[in-house]
Amino acid sequence: MTDFAIRTFELSKSYGGRRALDRLDLDVRRGEVFGLLGHNGAGKTTTVSLLTTLLAPTGGDAEIVGRSVARRADVVRRSIGYLPENVRFYDDLTVLENLRFFARLSGLRRPDPRIAEVLELVDFTGHDREKVGTFSKGMRQRVGIAQAILHQPEVLFLDEPTSGLDPVGVRSLRDLIVRLNAELGMTVFMNTHLLSEVTKTCTSIGILRQGRLVHHDTLDATLRRFPGEESLEEIYFRLDAAVAS
Repeated sequence: MTDFAIRTFELSKSYGGRRALDRLDLDVRRGEVFGLLGHNGAGKTTTVSLLTTLLAPTGGDAEIVGRSVARRADVVRRSIGYLPENVRFYDDLTVLENLRFFARLSGLRRPDPRIAEVLELVDFTGHDREKVGTFSKGMRQRVGIAQAILHQPEVLFLDEPTSGLDPVGVRSLRDLIVRLNAELGMTVFMNTHLLSEVTKTCTSIGILRQGRLVHHDTLDATLRRFPGEESLEEIYFRLDAAVAS
């Protein structure tokens, strides 16, 4: 068994003449909570779309738990869970009805026991008979994570999971991510623009700038590298300025 949940090998994506991701080489070990940072347009969502097989690379390759996203996309999909920035459900259906639908797509023949289990994991028991269309974004995010882990994936991808949430929702979702990682040993790969959340959630980070990876290290090593700085935000801007110059 490989020690790495995610490995990329000069992974690239171009749109016409513009390269959105430029020869990304990145390793994420099993059990990590990895945070990918960068300005809007840096290539974060493109990276997640490639790793979740929603996009095909125009160069290079990546492996999820040892399986190529280019050559074994169908197998990769069974190994991952994915929560997009704007999770979509059938608003006129209940939580239970929505999760039953997604469970069948994942091949679960008797989904109800597993649905009850994941709703307990995400602290959402008691809402299974309520229609999703009545929920706040924070509540929808919990249903989204429940859907993403129904089939017990090895790697969970989160694309801007705290976007649009109020401070209570941000804290609640952060605590849930940490608990899923600690209790289930699930590797988590998340894009985020909230640097404050990275320090409370992630064990390692990467920074993209104009499609290129300009920094990758553990969070602890990153903070030790800049002992005079008081926050990850200042470190981020220092790294970005160094690359820009």
